[in-house]
This record gives sequence, C-alpha cells and structure tokens, in this order.
Amino acid sequence: MTGVGALVGVGVGPGDPEHVTLKAVRELREADRVFVPATSASAGGAGRAETVAAAHVAPERLIRLGFAMADEDGRDAQWDAAGQAIARVVDAGGTAAFATLGDPSVYSTFAYVVQTVRALAPGVTVRTVPGITAMQDLAARTGAMLAEGTDGVALIPWTAGEARVRAALDAFETVVIYKGGRHLPRLLEVVREAGREDEATVGTHLGLGGEVVTAAGAADGPVPYFSTVLVTPARDAAARGGRL
Repeated sequence: MTGVGALVGVGVGPGDPEHVTLKAVRELREADRVFVPATSASAGGAGRAETVAAAHVAPERLIRLGFAMADEDGRDAQWDAAGQAIARVVDAGGTAAFATLGDPSVYSTFAYVVQTVRALAPGVTVRTVPGITAMQDLAARTGAMLAEGTDGVALIPWTAGEARVRAALDAFETVVIYKGGRHLPRLLEVVREAGREDEATVGTHLGLGGEVVTAAGAADGPVPYFSTVLVTPARDAAARGGRL
C-alpha cells in the first residue's frame, strides 16, 4: 500500500448551500469519492454536511461515514473505520474529498480523519479548502461587526469549561461560544453574570430550514449541538473609527 492519492478536507459552511465556495464545489465534483460525516443525531438520514454537499454533487456520489462524538467508547472504532474507507481510495491513487461543516481547521472531525488516514497511507497528500464558519454567518445575519480597530476576538467551546468562558468574556471584546447547545440555559447565565447578555445573540440551524436567530434574552431552553452564541460589544454608529 503506497498511499499515492490525496485527501481533501472541504469546508461547506454552516448550512446554507450558497455559502459553499466555487473552489469547494470544484473539489467535490472532481474527487473520485466524496465522504460525508453522519452522526447519531441524523438517525440514519443525511447529516448537515451531506445536505449541503448534495446541493452541488449528485447524492449517489456521497458516502456516509458514521461518527458519534459523544460516544467515547465507540469513537476510536469509528475513526478507524472512516480512515480505512478513505485509505482504500487514496491507496489506489484516487482523490477522496471529506465534506465538513464550517471550516476544516476549526473544531472539525477532519483533524481526526487526517491522523487516521496518514497512519494507514503515509504517502497521502493532504490539503484543505477553507469554508465559512458559523460565527461569520451569524455575524452577517445579525449585522454584527466581529472585530474593529484594536478589538480582540475569542472563539471557545463551552466544553472548555465555565472558567475559560468567563475569562474570555472578561478579556475580549467579541466572544464566540460553540458546542453549548444542550447547556444553553447555563451558558447564558454565565454571559448574564458577565454583564453581557444585551450583547449576545444565539443562532441555530443557520442557513437551514428551522433557522432561529434570537437575542440571548429571548432564547428558551436547550438548543441543538450545532448552535452558536455570539457576544459583540455595543458600538457607537456615530463614532467612526472610535475603536482604532
């Protein structure tokens, strides 16, 4: 097994098929095989990345790979199975595309896929196609400015722990919190305790049917895992360049 082919991580954005770049579409269409992650949340149906990719690639060309990130016992076995399926393509000299939500370099399953495939096919060429992230999409949908002048931006998963989220809220003008959907009530309590509830927005199912974008104060109960909380500072529209 020589591993002479290529593995391409293709970012397909957070949900809206129109957020997929021209380069991403070309890579998906030119690949010998297109792999898409499927999670337990999809209940055997199409996952979000597959739904987006299917708008640009014939559905019969998409191959599902099962992942259950919350299943610590089964995670390694699933990464191994996914890596083996992709390695068969690259070892034959082909190109395997892996469609991933958002960007391949930001909290993506693609990182674990790459590690596994490289171990199985050491000669594989790996490249990535960047994608629009959920924080960019939510900022666009709300008209928020992510960064201006000397602003700092922190992107942190709720799974990093409350202490780190609190520290980010204290230290950065803009804070983006991922992976907090099931714990949204507590997450928003932490935002409120930091005195920043009025600056926070929650986005769910961005670009998909059932999309919800709401102020933090109006958010109610847990939301899906793929949800985003965006906290941006209040800006004085009349003070042009005021944050320089």
